[in-house]
Amino acid sequence: MTDSGKRSTSGVTYTPAADGYFEKRSLKRSAGVWGLWGLAVAAVISGDFSGWNFGIDFAGFGGMVIAFAILVVMYYGLIFSIGEMAAAMPHTGGAYSFARSAMGPWGGLVTGLAETIEYVATTAVIVYFSAQYADFITGELLGFSFEGNMWIWWLILYAVFIALNAAGAAISFRFAIIVSIISIGILLVFSAMAAFSGLWSVDNLFNIPPDEGQSAFLPHGVVPILFALPFAMWFFLGIEALPLAAEESHNPSRDIPRAGLWARATLIATGLLVLVLNTGILGAEATGVSLEPLLDGFRAIVGDELAAALALFALVGLLASLQGIMFAYGRNMYSLSRAGYYPKFFSLTGKRQTPWVALLVGAVIGFVALLVLELLASVSAVAGAVILNIAVWGAVLAYFLQMVSFVILRRKLPDVARPYVSPWGVPGAVTAAAISALIFLGFLLNEAFQPAIIGIIIVYVVILAGFALYGRHQLVLSPEEEYALSGGVHRDPQAEGYDAMEKDVFGEKR
Repeated sequence: MTDSGKRSTSGVTYTPAADGYFEKRSLKRSAGVWGLWGLAVAAVISGDFSGWNFGIDFAGFGGMVIAFAILVVMYYGLIFSIGEMAAAMPHTGGAYSFARSAMGPWGGLVTGLAETIEYVATTAVIVYFSAQYADFITGELLGFSFEGNMWIWWLILYAVFIALNAAGAAISFRFAIIVSIISIGILLVFSAMAAFSGLWSVDNLFNIPPDEGQSAFLPHGVVPILFALPFAMWFFLGIEALPLAAEESHNPSRDIPRAGLWARATLIATGLLVLVLNTGILGAEATGVSLEPLLDGFRAIVGDELAAALALFALVGLLASLQGIMFAYGRNMYSLSRAGYYPKFFSLTGKRQTPWVALLVGAVIGFVALLVLELLASVSAVAGAVILNIAVWGAVLAYFLQMVSFVILRRKLPDVARPYVSPWGVPGAVTAAAISALIFLGFLLNEAFQPAIIGIIIVYVVILAGFALYGRHQLVLSPEEEYALSGGVHRDPQAEGYDAMEKDVFGEKR
C-alpha cells in the first residue's frame, strides 16, 4: 500500500474506484442461449456472402476445401477452450480476461488489444462493403447515389448501428436473432436454387488451369493452402465474441458453451453450402476473383434484371455481421477501459446500460481508417485488402494467445470452479494454437499481407508505450482483475458485487 491509497503488484498500480464508479458502468442481463446464438451467427454470417472466395484464387477449390477442414478443427478446439474459460470467468473481458489471469497485466493488454484491432477493423470492412451494396440498391431502385462521396454512407451506417447497439442489450440480441434467421433463409434459398438450376457442375469446381506439374484439385500446389487459410476464416471469424456477452447473459456458465456449440454447427453447414454450391455455379476461376460471389451466383441463376433485389438480400447478411461485430468491439473496449487499460470514460454506460462511449470511439477509429483507405486507394491497388488483413491478423494473434492462456490456466489454477470443461482439453487448445501459428506463417510468407502486419506493429508500439508510461499506474479492480488477483476466488461480479476486493486491498475508501 502506498501513501496515496494505491497498491502496486506485477509492475502495475491499482487505485481505489471512485464512489459510483461501477454503477456508472453497469450492464444488464438480457440474453438466453438463443440470443447468444444469434449474436455469434450474426457476427460471422457476412463471411458467407463475400470475402471467403479469394482463397480459391490462391489455392483452387481443393485447396480451399482443405483450408476449410483445417479451420473446422481449429475452431472446435478454440470454442471448446473459450467456452471453458468463459464459464469459469463470467465477466465481460473475454480474451483480455483469460490472458490477464494466465499471463499478467501485460499479457492481458496484448491479447485484449488484438481483439480490439480485430473487431474494429472487421466493422470497418463490413461498413465499407455495406456502403457499396446500399449505394447500388438506392441507385437502381430510388435513383440516387453517393458515388464519389461514400463517406456519407459510412456515417449513416455507423450512426444507425451505434444507435441500435446503444438502445439496450435486449434490443441488440433480438435484432441479432432476427437478422441471423433471415440471413440463413437467404442462404438456404440460394442453395435450393443452385441445386435445382441445372447450372451446377462438378467440372466448374476444378476449372482453374493447373500450373505445370500440378493437378486440377490443387492447381497451384500445396503451399498456397497457407494463403487460403486467412480467407477461409471468414466462414467463422467472430464466433469467438460470445464470452464478451457474459455479464449480459442470464446464465453465462451454461449458455455460452451451449450457444457456441449450436452456432458452430450452423456456420459449418452454411459455409459448406456456399463453398460447394456457389463455386459450382460460377466456376472456381470466376469465384476466386468475385467481389460479390453470392450475388453473382444469384445473377447466374435468374439474370441481371433482379440484381437490385438480390443485392438487398446480400446487404441483410452484411448488416447482420455489422450488428454482431459492433457489439463485440463495444464490450471489448468497455472491459479494458473499465479496468483502466484504456481511458476510463470509454466504459461509461448511461441509462440504457450499454457502453455507448466505447461504441462511439470504435466507430470514430473505423471511420478514420476508412478515410485513410480511400486516400490510399488511388496510390495502391492492395489498399482495400490491408484493413481486411489487419482484422484477420488481429484475430489470429488473439486466438493463439487465448489458447496459450488456456494451457497456462489449466496448470496455474487447477482447482478453480469450471462449470463447463472442454471435451478436447489441453490437446484441443494446443491444436488450435498450432493452426493459428500456421495461419500467421502464411501471413509472413505472403507479401500482399505484410502491410497489415506493419500497421498492427505501429498500433502496438503506440498503445504499449502509453501503457508503460502512464496507463499501468491507473488500473482499477474490475471483475477481470479481481479474478486474476484472487486466483479465481472472486469470479461472478453480479453475484458478489463489483467491488468485492476493494476493502481487502485498500481498506475503507478515503
